[in-house]
Amino acid sequence: MEPIFISEQQVREVLLYEHLIPALREALEALSGGRVMQPLRGIIPVAQHNGWFGIMPAVFGDVMGSKLVTFYPGNIPPLHTHQAVIQLFRSSTGEPLACMDGRVITEMRTAAVSAIALDLLAPRASLVLAILGSGVQAHSHLAAFRHVRELSEVRVWSRTRQNMESFAADTGAWPFESAEAAVHDADVVLTVTSATEPILLGRWLRHDSVVIAVGSVGANRRELDDDVMRGWVIVESRESAGREAGEVIHSGAQIYAEIGELLSGAKTIPARPVVYKSLGVAVEDIAAARLVYDSICAENVAN
Repeated sequence: MEPIFISEQQVREVLLYEHLIPALREALEALSGGRVMQPLRGIIPVAQHNGWFGIMPAVFGDVMGSKLVTFYPGNIPPLHTHQAVIQLFRSSTGEPLACMDGRVITEMRTAAVSAIALDLLAPRASLVLAILGSGVQAHSHLAAFRHVRELSEVRVWSRTRQNMESFAADTGAWPFESAEAAVHDADVVLTVTSATEPILLGRWLRHDSVVIAVGSVGANRRELDDDVMRGWVIVESRESAGREAGEVIHSGAQIYAEIGELLSGAKTIPARPVVYKSLGVAVEDIAAARLVYDSICAENVAN
């Protein structure tokens, strides 16, 4: 069978959170259980254009592949700051199966893993959610969170007022004038900004808060100050966090567990306050790409 190309629109049509979240639970448990081959992400700076090019390979079960991803923070909408393609292979034979757009997969798998963390770490009640940031990941995270928990109130703050007001109009969130006001007494705080210096301070938080930090990836980038990092710290991969999580590196925080260890029961669910630091790892992309490929093939057979 010839390898196929799967467009962004096709990915968006077939990739659904109700299927993606369970698939990523399985992938994360396999990663922490040593059943995934996954080297650290390789990054090539493109300094002359203020961007970088990343290479993220993994072997997971009967598939393997790599995501090729770029990050150009200076891109002006409608051009996205993150863009990607994923090449998928059959691991038993090395056959190429598909090349597909990876931007939507990156968007959705990041939010889906955060939803898994939310479901594991937050109280089993209706939640007050504060979102710092109002871009693509703010939208995808809110959609994913609503698949796992009831949200009694959604708040938003963003450094760009126009974007914040647009997000609020689209989602029904309440806009706030400051980050401090938005997070006051919230059960869960989600940070999805492009900040390089902390925009969330620990003194603003409840003593039993859950913080999900997504926006800043890199040893010298961080959204959370040291006080936030005094809570229990959860990551996808200790190895990746030790090199790429600025919050962990600069605060000296100790990592309590990987998400996969919580899912398998190898580690118990910690008390709050707790921080989930998201970085994104290759097995998430490969698991999502496998879902997309299988869905497209099933549609082709049916037709």
